[in-house]
Amino acid sequence: MREFREQGRGHRGHRRAEGWEGRRRGGRMQRGDIRTAVLAILAEEPGHGYDVIQRLEEKTEGAWRPSPGSVYPTLQLLDDEGLVRSVERDGKRVFEITEPGRQEAMQRIEAAGGTPWEIALRSDGGVGDFRNAVRQLVVAATQVKQSGKQEQVERMLEILKRARKEIYTMLADD
Repeated sequence: MREFREQGRGHRGHRRAEGWEGRRRGGRMQRGDIRTAVLAILAEEPGHGYDVIQRLEEKTEGAWRPSPGSVYPTLQLLDDEGLVRSVERDGKRVFEITEPGRQEAMQRIEAAGGTPWEIALRSDGGVGDFRNAVRQLVVAATQVKQSGKQEQVERMLEILKRARKEIYTMLADD
């Protein structure tokens, strides 16, 4: 297993994605990207660590959900550097961006040509739309499977089989 990790592969030997194009929960960002992303999120509004994680997942349309192991140390580092400050609100540690943090966020976003999620959405080639369509199909099929009558389940399976065949036919026609 170790050799896979050293070659940029995950624990099952799959290639790990770089940047924002990673799999949901599995993608990796470059070191400066998480810093830029956290600063950009906090520039919009304060939040605690879990808020930051959720908002980043929303901004990337589910393409990337940073782990607590990357967000919380980044928040602590930014706090130590005076780019954000933490305050206690309703028993939670909430982070607010400071003026130097806001300036760094703007500089990083300008240098990159946009926020990390804007850049990813411009260059994803429809990956977000595809992911959303497949997710919606799975949700609908799951609902039929769990609460539908036997005839509905059988009809759904026929629809899915036809859709798969049409997709392969489309590929063959090219």
